[in-house]
Amino acid sequence: MKQTLIGQIDKILFEDNGFFIAVLKTKEKVSGTYFESDVENIKDSAITLSGVWEEHKKYGKTFKFDSIQINQNQLFFFLNKIVKGFTKKLSAHLIEKFGEDGLIEILDNDIEKLLEFKGIKEKRLKKIQNSWKQFRSMRKLGEFLSPYDVSPALLTTIATALKDVNEPCTKIKNNPYILTSINSIGFKRADELAIKMGVEKKDENRIASAMDYVLLNHCEQQGNSCVAKEILFSQLDELLAFSDSTKLYEATLVQRVSEQSIVLMKNDRVAPSRLYDAEKFLYDDFKSRAKIDSGGFVKDLDEFLESSELNLGEQQKEAVNKINMGASLLFLVGYAGTGKSTTSKTILNLLNTQYDQKEIITCALSGIASQRIADTTGYESATIQSLLIKYESNDTFPYSVVLIDEASMINSSLFAKLVRKISKKAILIIVGDDAQLPPIGAGNILSDVLTLNLAPIVKLTKIYRQSEDQAITLIANEIRIGEIPHYKNSYEDFEFIDVSIQNYYSMKNSLSADELKEIRENNSNQIITEIVHKVVESIQKARYRLNNKQIKEYLNYFQVITPMKGGILGTSNLNKVLQEYFNPNPKKCVKRGESEFRLMDKVVHTKNENMTSWDSDGFKEGEDSSKRRIFNGMSGLLFKIDEEDEQVFVFYPNEDVVVVYEYEELKSFLMLSYALTIHKVQGMEYDIVVIPMSFTHFIMHNTKLIYTAITRAKHKCILIGESGAFESGCKKFESTRRDTVLLEL
Repeated sequence: MKQTLIGQIDKILFEDNGFFIAVLKTKEKVSGTYFESDVENIKDSAITLSGVWEEHKKYGKTFKFDSIQINQNQLFFFLNKIVKGFTKKLSAHLIEKFGEDGLIEILDNDIEKLLEFKGIKEKRLKKIQNSWKQFRSMRKLGEFLSPYDVSPALLTTIATALKDVNEPCTKIKNNPYILTSINSIGFKRADELAIKMGVEKKDENRIASAMDYVLLNHCEQQGNSCVAKEILFSQLDELLAFSDSTKLYEATLVQRVSEQSIVLMKNDRVAPSRLYDAEKFLYDDFKSRAKIDSGGFVKDLDEFLESSELNLGEQQKEAVNKINMGASLLFLVGYAGTGKSTTSKTILNLLNTQYDQKEIITCALSGIASQRIADTTGYESATIQSLLIKYESNDTFPYSVVLIDEASMINSSLFAKLVRKISKKAILIIVGDDAQLPPIGAGNILSDVLTLNLAPIVKLTKIYRQSEDQAITLIANEIRIGEIPHYKNSYEDFEFIDVSIQNYYSMKNSLSADELKEIRENNSNQIITEIVHKVVESIQKARYRLNNKQIKEYLNYFQVITPMKGGILGTSNLNKVLQEYFNPNPKKCVKRGESEFRLMDKVVHTKNENMTSWDSDGFKEGEDSSKRRIFNGMSGLLFKIDEEDEQVFVFYPNEDVVVVYEYEELKSFLMLSYALTIHKVQGMEYDIVVIPMSFTHFIMHNTKLIYTAITRAKHKCILIGESGAFESGCKKFESTRRDTVLLEL
């Protein structure tokens, strides 16, 4: 039977996305969800709860509430705790002067009136206006969606995503499936809501949305750019719990094809139009570029190579010769340590005999890869994104030679965007390593071009070692071909610290699941202890870089990389542990749920998004900000916390950009980066890399993943953990063949 409980929150024991467990001043424990602001805001507030008592397995007797009311003037509470820009004194003064309804009317329709009050200037007014608008939208949405059991976390996600949309409630009512366009919602959650709102199971909006969802999931999430029609239909059956609804799906597919959002290919394959268009363009473009003869460059290549300070092997000379013989397009593919950079530099020097240095550009996906290619070749370099933004209004880039590095990382959509901007007359060199992980997103362009032999290709396989004591490239290449390397030998740049569980296999038969779990957890904690030893050894040199304002060098000095996010050895836990060593006593910090961001933390941006930003000089000079695209995986330093404006500022040195984040954006866009997943660090390079190796990550271990992880290390790679897990990962080939439009064409 429902009961009422009145009290005051003393301490919050747990909080995640609005759900919280807390203790009242009278010592009763309560649990439930609160969506109108951060849970932290209702600490010390008097509240009335309605709910039932139940037994919680961890916290014991707990009052589980389904409604919560703040026992004070509601408007005063909201202005003071939730809407930014108000103080207690100002809130009380305004309510007294205008009354609640009068003040709400002013905030809704005549906000400029507040400029008459002491302490409210233009900047503060803008903040109040934005925050009030968001709060009102949240309340309206909350009232509209509450009958459908929408969780606070989901409500916050919807309200944030639709904050600039007029009449969001009406739009959702007309077609709840518009919610699938919001990151992190997807079809299933939107569908649950739609069914509660009375949408028929065979409604055409529902079928069309489900089809888009299955296609998107199969492509963007799993890396394919097309799918067999029968697979699409069977996955729709599974998702919608229908059986034999082919006619229904065929009708929706015909509609989607006529709207030109889906392309039906031969062999009954279907592809989202934008992916089909991207790969069809690349297929045609590569074939036509492969036929163009540039006319060549030097009469005597041997003489040119002798005058160069770079010594080339036979495979490397073959690549330079292809360009000298007139190839306008070349795919230069090589494994770690095979001299791709040396070959690239020689090719660019050859082209420099005819083209001015300013006509030559190199580019890569990540800032670090772009910097590296600039350092090794001596030619100008940029990230792909910055090039696209810089020449957005031009038909083509103003370059006669374009070299694209780290091409294995680039997905179809981005590859097509980039190549469209390269003049047909330009010489295009595409460099990559197909032993690395395939791109994040749809397509596998580099691998497909090699399979189809679409253009001139030179493959570098001979490994060049600087000395016997340097083994990173050798070990990585043995793993690439599925061999277990001599990883326990002593090397200058590679170390394996064995933290295995003794007699694990014999114990497996005699111990219970709980006992085995405890042994596994102890092993993971021992691995963390060894990681911490390595941190302590390196921390002095890392801090030296930070203290001397060498931000880029600090961020790229020491990096822990691991296959997964969850678990004791996942990024979430490791970041908390490592933060305590790298940044133990911050001057300021911001808590958001379970996360804490500290002044001078290493952070990474986690979603492609247009953000308010400056270039570093513009920020120093106090220039106006502008919106620019900030990309998933960019690594930066949190250098400023503005407690009054509730904002955090991050400097991204590789891109030379400063980005501002509102406190409420932190959980969505930022993450600590002392530990990162292997997928996140593709294309990056660090002085020292530490990688935990455990059977708890076994599902992720394979040759491509371990090869990619090890080759991120520039000077030292340290593996810590179970030798059995490492050895089995070295033998596990993971097939990364993707269904692509290119292979179909």
